[in-house]
Amino acid sequence: MNKKVLTTTLTALAIAATSANAYAETELRMSWWGGNSRHQATLKALEKFEEKYPDIVVKAEYTGWDGHLSRLTTQIAGNTEPDVMQTNWNWLPIFSRDGSGFYDLNQKSKELNIASFPEQSIKMTTTGGNVNGLPVSMTSRVFYFNKTMWEKAGVSYPKNWDQLMAAGNAFKENLGADHYPLVIEARDVFAMNRSYMIQKNGKDIINHDTNLLNFNSTEMEEFFQLYVDQVNNHLFPSTKEFSSYGKGNLYEMRPWIDGRFGGLYMWDTAIAKYTANLQPPMALELGDYPMLPGATDSGLLARPSMMFSIGRNTEHPEEAAKLVNFLLNDPDGVAALGLVRGIPLSQTGLETLQNAGVVDPQSLQFQGYSQAQQLPKVIAPTAYTDNAQLMELFSEEMQHLDYGKSTAKESAANFLRKGNRVLKRIAK
Repeated sequence: MNKKVLTTTLTALAIAATSANAYAETELRMSWWGGNSRHQATLKALEKFEEKYPDIVVKAEYTGWDGHLSRLTTQIAGNTEPDVMQTNWNWLPIFSRDGSGFYDLNQKSKELNIASFPEQSIKMTTTGGNVNGLPVSMTSRVFYFNKTMWEKAGVSYPKNWDQLMAAGNAFKENLGADHYPLVIEARDVFAMNRSYMIQKNGKDIINHDTNLLNFNSTEMEEFFQLYVDQVNNHLFPSTKEFSSYGKGNLYEMRPWIDGRFGGLYMWDTAIAKYTANLQPPMALELGDYPMLPGATDSGLLARPSMMFSIGRNTEHPEEAAKLVNFLLNDPDGVAALGLVRGIPLSQTGLETLQNAGVVDPQSLQFQGYSQAQQLPKVIAPTAYTDNAQLMELFSEEMQHLDYGKSTAKESAANFLRKGNRVLKRIAK
C-alpha cells in the first residue's frame, strides 16, 4: 500500500471513529415498583430526560409491588442491580448496614442538588457517613377523623392524649358498642404509642447507636399497659374483635365504610383511598396532633416514603446522578412525575408543582404533610423502627393480651427478649 492510500485510509478511520464517539450512547437501567399511573408518569419523565440528554438512553424495569423486593435482592446479591433504583427506606438494614450497599451520593452532591432537601431527611438516608438515597417524599402518621360520626357522638376532636382516650367511652355510650373513635392495626398502635412515650420520656424505643430495644423493663411494661388501657377504654377494637371483621384491606371493611370506625392514625400519603370508600356524605378531616403538657418532641413517625438510590456497581455514576436530579429537581422531570410518588420533598420540586397548581393545599394529604412539617421532631426514627419481624412480634403480644394469655409485664419481657434477638440478627 503506497503512502497516499495509507494516509487516506487512516484519515477515513479517524473520521469514522470521531463520528461514532459523537453519537455514542450511554445506557442506564432504572427500576421501580408501582401501579399503572406511576408507570406511565415515569415513562413520560424518562422520555423528557432522553430529549434533554440525547446521549443517554434509559432502560425501564418496572413491576408491581409483589415480588419486587425479591427481584432486587437477587440483583444486588449478584452485582447486577440497576444504575438507578426506587428503594424503600427500611431496606437500608437489608442492603446497606454499613453504608456501602449503594453508591455514596455525597460524591455527586452538587449534581444532585442535595442542599434542596431538608437536612434531617438526608440524615435518615445516611448510613456510615454515606448518603444511600435521596428521599423522594416524606410520609407521616397523623390523625384523621370522620366528621359526621364525631358530631353524632357529641365529641370534639381531641387536642391531647387524655381527650383522645376519653372519646372511646363517649362513642360507646352515644353510638353503641360497635362504634369506635379509631381503628388501628399493630403497626399503627406501635407508632402511636411510641409517639406518646417519646413525648413523656424523651426516649425512643430503638437505641440509635446499637439498633436494639432502648426501653427498660418498666418502660416496656408501660408501653404494653398503654395498649391495654386503650382497648379497655374503647378507643379502638381489640385484635380479637378486629379479626371478626375478616381479612382484607381496612378501607374496604364494612365498619369503615359505614362509619362505625370513626378515625385513623394513618400515613398522610395513603389517606385518599380511605376517604374514597366512605359512605356519602361522610368525609374525613385532619385532627390536631395530641401533645403532653411540656413535651418538646412530638415523637412523630415521619420517614421517607421512598428513595432514589444509585447502584454501587454502576459504571455511569455521572449520568445516573443526572437522571436522579432530573426526576427530583428539574421542572420538566418533576412536572412529568406529578404526585405519583407523593408530595416532592425537594424544595425546588415542591415549588414547581405548587406554581403549576398541581398541589392542592386543601387536600387531606397536603394538610397532613404540612402538619407533620410543623410538629417538633427531635428524635427521628431509625430504619429498624418499622421492621416487619419486629412488628409481627408486637402483634403477637397484642393478641396474647387480648385473649388473656399474657399480662403487660409478661408481654414486655417477651418482647424485649424476642425483639432484641430479631434486631441482633438483622444488625449482624
